[in-house]
Amino acid sequence: MKIIIAGGSGFLGNALEKYLIEKKHQVIILSRNPTKQNQVYWDANSLGNWVSELENADALINMTGKSVDCRYNASNRKQILASRINSTNILQEAIDKCKCPPKVWLNASSATIYIHAETQLMDEENGIIGDDFSMNICKAWEAAFFKKESTNVRKVALRTSIVLGNDGGAFQKIKSISRLGLGGKQGHGEQMMSWIHIEDFCRAVEYIINDESIVGAINITAPAPIKNTDFMQQLRKLMSIPFGISSPVFILELAAIFIGTEAELLLKSRNVYPKKLLGSGFKFRFPNIELAFDNLLS
Repeated sequence: MKIIIAGGSGFLGNALEKYLIEKKHQVIILSRNPTKQNQVYWDANSLGNWVSELENADALINMTGKSVDCRYNASNRKQILASRINSTNILQEAIDKCKCPPKVWLNASSATIYIHAETQLMDEENGIIGDDFSMNICKAWEAAFFKKESTNVRKVALRTSIVLGNDGGAFQKIKSISRLGLGGKQGHGEQMMSWIHIEDFCRAVEYIINDESIVGAINITAPAPIKNTDFMQQLRKLMSIPFGISSPVFILELAAIFIGTEAELLLKSRNVYPKKLLGSGFKFRFPNIELAFDNLLS
């Protein structure tokens, strides 16, 4: 297949590109800083020569968006929202101009769209979507994506949880603080962590591209959310680290200021279940955290 990845130069985009190329697909990356032969310039805000790449493509995957790993000041909030909405809108405009548009369009979203939940599982059918900055970003993002129907273009919003991989993302940071002896629970430790192994993330994306019955929003997360306390304990065990100092909420909030991030990223309980993905027949290679850690740390 010919697959276009917009904003594909980050951790997830790089992993997807490598995976899809190994599967013998042709991958074109839309990037603000093209440096490789298969990369084409785009600014994520305006039409350009990149539009021609969408013609006769089998799939479009939009991963564009400013990282939420920052302080939520006024400037960053504006950029977080604009980077997601603008890129989605300009891709819609480009698709409208195509004679033979991509058969399926996968747009990034986030499992953060659901409320803080420690006991209730959030699936696509019964999940509760709340009202704060992060959830409103996700709602606006999906609203822009689904606002217009495109003839013969299937649309899927990927509500992705924390993706665990060794080449980037949150897992590298979690391992680093664990090695420093700070790998105890964060906050009260009862918050649920929804996660997915990077390989299962890539496999799920390819699976969704191939399964024409999957439409709308879908949770991209392993079927076994785990408490923060248990997540950190299991990680320390497999890393052979005998202890981990816990971090109370006030310490996390203070530290977040100094390192330029938000404590919410660690403290929010994401208790998300991939009901739609499992119901379609997808099989996880790493359905629980023990298998995922064993693979990533081996």
